[in-house]
Amino acid sequence: MAKEALSTKKEYKRLEDLPGIGSTTARKLRELGFHTIETLATATTQELQRAGIGEKKAGEIICEVRSYISLPFIRVDELLKKQQTVLRLTTGSKSLDDLVGGGLETQTITEFYGEFGSGKSQICHQLCVNVQLTPERGGFGGGALYIDTENTFRTQRIIQMAKHLGLDQDEVAKNIIYAEAYNSDHQMFLVDNADKVINENNIRLIIVDSLTSHFRSEYIGRELLVERQQKLNKHLHKLIRLGRAFNVIVVVTNQVMAKPDVFFGESVYPVGGHILAHTSNTRLFLRKPRRGPIRIARLISSPYLPEGERMFTITENGIEDLSEDDQRR
Repeated sequence: MAKEALSTKKEYKRLEDLPGIGSTTARKLRELGFHTIETLATATTQELQRAGIGEKKAGEIICEVRSYISLPFIRVDELLKKQQTVLRLTTGSKSLDDLVGGGLETQTITEFYGEFGSGKSQICHQLCVNVQLTPERGGFGGGALYIDTENTFRTQRIIQMAKHLGLDQDEVAKNIIYAEAYNSDHQMFLVDNADKVINENNIRLIIVDSLTSHFRSEYIGRELLVERQQKLNKHLHKLIRLGRAFNVIVVVTNQVMAKPDVFFGESVYPVGGHILAHTSNTRLFLRKPRRGPIRIARLISSPYLPEGERMFTITENGIEDLSEDDQRR
């Protein structure tokens, strides 16, 4: 059946169009969060079995969809061509863009972590506006999906940033899809059911601000650490799949914990442990001086970029490079 689909170039637009899936099974799959062919292609057999599909049939369905979307093995020269589809979004600061290789990448997770007031949410607001810029100005001409777990989203800030960039404020607001997550299960539910929203609203940026807030407050004590990390791991891999399936940028912010026994070096470290460290493709640590609008971003890890630091500033206009006066200080 897979060979026939490839040869006839049949398009699977609905779950019901797939062989072996009827209307009842399609409904159950949607209840589990599979609304599009793209997300079904990145599913596991265990996930499909929850819809009442047998293990063998689940494997056949996944293979069918994957064979239609892309080949399982490709040459590295073909991979290089495929990677040309990766896009980069400007942060608003040329200095910060330079630190991350020219902007934030699609199909990856970028993590910003730091103390309260370090600028994490400010960057998220700026990215929601920047993603709507034309490609010539460093944007994608698309929308943003913002999942808020700490009630940090402010429409007034979006309006300020949009006005500075000369964008229509009403249009910018329409292109940001907002959802507030009330607990970790609700947060995971929102992400699990995001594929339909992404598909219907030309979403090119997914933001979770902050990723770990609910997990940290709900799973207290070492006896719950394993369960917390397992759920966080599942949540992160769903975000990765969405990023790759729809060629979007995934940005998460993260809280930090203090190291009271450290006298030299960094006195804080990010929440989430090794699971988050391994899953985030690019990790940036944000910190601020004692006063002023200046912020310092340090690239902690990247698959191919060297560690480094850059300074930027947060003004009424948004994320910007340092002015000459700031540089003299």
